[in-house]
Amino acid sequence: MSDWLKLVLSGTVILITNAIEGVTGFGSTVIALPFLNFTIGLHDAVQVLCFFGWLVPIYIVSRSWKHIKWNELGRILLYCAPGVPIGMFLFDALPAEILCAILGLFMIYVSISGWQGMKCTTCMPVPAVAKKSKLLKLFLFCGGIIQGAFGTGGPFIVIYATKALPDKSLFRVTLSLLWLTINSSRMAIWAVKGELSNPHLWKLILICLPFWAAGILLGDYLHHRVSERNFKYGVYALLGISGVVMLANNLYKLGLF
Repeated sequence: MSDWLKLVLSGTVILITNAIEGVTGFGSTVIALPFLNFTIGLHDAVQVLCFFGWLVPIYIVSRSWKHIKWNELGRILLYCAPGVPIGMFLFDALPAEILCAILGLFMIYVSISGWQGMKCTTCMPVPAVAKKSKLLKLFLFCGGIIQGAFGTGGPFIVIYATKALPDKSLFRVTLSLLWLTINSSRMAIWAVKGELSNPHLWKLILICLPFWAAGILLGDYLHHRVSERNFKYGVYALLGISGVVMLANNLYKLGLF
């Protein structure tokens, strides 16, 4: 496969996954990662997706910053932030096969929990005190680790945020500032390490930028024309299948399967 074909396929993946996020409100990074791993490699994929995951929150926060729930943002950062450097260390220290196997497990978990959440149409709201449970704090810490390693710890953090921030507007802008904060810190660390001065990275970003913009516009167009519930079922199914394939493939490479 030629380098340009790999770049076009990468851009197409970014277009489709950002269109999915435009319809469903989640999923662009975690769905795109396994496919970009095959086209441009895990390291480049994480950095490119982190950059694009940094652009959208800037727009959202600049428009709705007055609605940020600062106390909840502080609580999330308190438990999430310690996990970020651990995730970044694991990303640099572990072989790609182990990282991809972990990512496959993570995708399977998100798929299963997503299907369970979609089926729960009559669930009662969780009392506010539940957001202080040790289990939810553990989810935040795990979300920080996954965010540090792959730039996509959102599903763990969302488990907490759906209980602490039931209002969708407060939920959206508060988490957008969280992603902006975490991704900015990761990019700052990469800048100190000299990784952001890599011309190859900016070549990838510039080539994929039009695809990303087209995906955002397409997702916005489809948002009011596609059944969000049915679309989410499809996304979770795709996520689970991709996770199983990625996990099995990398366990085989490690000689464990």
